[in-house]
Amino acid sequence: MYTPHTQSDIEQMLETVGVPTLEALLRVPDAVALKRRLDLPEALPETLLVERLNAYALQNKALGHTSFLGAGAYRHYCPPVVGSLAMRGEFLTAYTPYQAEVSQGYLQAIYEWQTYVCLLTGLDIANASVYDGATALAEGAIMAVNATGRRAILVSKAVHPNYRAVLRTYAHGMELEVEELPLAADGTTDVAKLDAKLADKRFAAVALQSPNFFGAIDVPGAAARAALASSGTIPIAVVAEAMSLGALAPPAAWGAQIAVGEAQSFGVAVAYGGPYVGFIAAGTEHMRRIPGRLVGRTVDGEGRPAYTLTLQAREQHIRREKATSNICTNQAHCALIATIYLAALGASGLRRCATLNVERAHALAERVARVPGFTRAFSAPSFNEVAIEVPHGMTAGGVLAALQEKRILGGVDLGRWYPEFGRCMLTAATELTTDAEIEQLGRALEAIVAERKEAVRA
Repeated sequence: MYTPHTQSDIEQMLETVGVPTLEALLRVPDAVALKRRLDLPEALPETLLVERLNAYALQNKALGHTSFLGAGAYRHYCPPVVGSLAMRGEFLTAYTPYQAEVSQGYLQAIYEWQTYVCLLTGLDIANASVYDGATALAEGAIMAVNATGRRAILVSKAVHPNYRAVLRTYAHGMELEVEELPLAADGTTDVAKLDAKLADKRFAAVALQSPNFFGAIDVPGAAARAALASSGTIPIAVVAEAMSLGALAPPAAWGAQIAVGEAQSFGVAVAYGGPYVGFIAAGTEHMRRIPGRLVGRTVDGEGRPAYTLTLQAREQHIRREKATSNICTNQAHCALIATIYLAALGASGLRRCATLNVERAHALAERVARVPGFTRAFSAPSFNEVAIEVPHGMTAGGVLAALQEKRILGGVDLGRWYPEFGRCMLTAATELTTDAEIEQLGRALEAIVAERKEAVRA
């Protein structure tokens, strides 16, 4: 509820900060105040204004580029029904959608979202979403710390660099230790020495991402799972590309007790990095530790289905220092978009879309490998991304810059996060990537190689 301040409240606050009026509080100091009228153009009729804005839009040099970008944000087709339903006024509420007496529709949508997450991850419970995949990882790690009482987290170096950065930020504030597992030569996590690493039983969790940041399928084998089980360390599955859940075994199948990730691929626009829709799922043993909100299904006094927030500790609202988390934003509208998307595709549609991603990525890798000097950087099976090593004497950054001049966004430079991979670029293909676009990329790379040879001769 919005409660305005009384005049007495305002006077007391002004006295405390030492100013006589609200106008004085907001006054711009003379040293920086603008001393002339703003040089604004005259008002335009709507038709001319639209024309002016269109002219500005045409200055956007990104228009018409072919994109192979991925690295945690993916282009996927979104059926028109998603926007048609998600943008209805009933859902675009200006107030919190959790009041059971007025928001049954939104609560039902969140309940269905939780159900989809459970089905996709193979776990028992899911929350009503968190801000994004990176914060979901950090919150999942805190769940493991609270469950075990241990103060260290082990995370694969193949987990998205931005996710690891957010994890370290959270860990620093809580005085938690974060260590990293190294990479294997095939682009997966090196778990060969995991048993020895976990022997002292000081790690609350091990976080592994599959597909990992390099696009590689990266799940622990039987020996690594046995080491995790015997140490009491909680396995956390990280999912940065949710579309993969339509094709790969769910995280619970390889023993993950907590699954965290990003569901942007389910109908949510790339939108310059957000807002997105993170998720956390877990086994029932972690029910009281999962952060945020959970919506439950019950019946009302007349026996009709009813939805309400449930299983929330009172500390979430009152004794906040003892809360499982201080996160509040749950991205309800983005979760609604993802829910409608999954309902529209259905299980078979999602599986087909995921399969197309695999097919497109394989076609991309095969075409690029036919360009002299370009090879796959890693041998592990991948989903819809592949790391490409550029020819000797070239850098990934240089190749990507040359591609951009040809109006192709070829991917990202892995050297930005991994200096040892300065000759590798991460390239993605989804169901939206066409054969013609893949051929365009291949021909552009061949041209770049030819141009470089010509420059060397000169």
